[in-house]
Amino acid sequence: MFGHNKDRHRGGHHKIWGRGRDHDHHHRRGGRRRAFEQGDLRIVILKLIAEEPRHGYDVIKAIEATFGGTYSPSPGVVYPTLTLLEDQGFATVAQEGTKKLYTVTEEGRAFLDANKATVDALYERMDTARRTFGGGLAPEIRRALENFRAAFELRLSGENVGPETVNAIAKAIDDAAAAVERS
Repeated sequence: MFGHNKDRHRGGHHKIWGRGRDHDHHHRRGGRRRAFEQGDLRIVILKLIAEEPRHGYDVIKAIEATFGGTYSPSPGVVYPTLTLLEDQGFATVAQEGTKKLYTVTEEGRAFLDANKATVDALYERMDTARRTFGGGLAPEIRRALENFRAAFELRLSGENVGPETVNAIAKAIDDAAAAVERS
């Protein structure tokens, strides 16, 4: 679900998780919605630099870690958002060699305090996505794959594995693959 999908970034939207209303009718995919609604990423980035001063790359990695590796915002979204926060007076920037270090201002902290409920809801959504998708394969799928592997190895380790058995196993695997593609 979260591999490199050519549709994932189409139109600049990052759609990865959740159920509910999809604000982009061109990209309806099983009820999923974007990771962030308009303005949400700005709040998350502001919260991250309020926790500690960060470079843009550190912001990207912190968001990726918060999502358990299931989502990583592009630099083309993060860096303009950092510039916007600076323009709004919510962040300051200090040049450190070739990198910029972003720090929250008092106005930025006041904004976060005034929007605490929104911040908490965003972090709860991100935590839910991390818990749901961050551990790799769903436990049910992992169990089914291990069950398949054990049955496969057991069957092929026996005697009298002739061409009919090999063809039957190959057909069963092809049928299972086709069923997964249709699901």
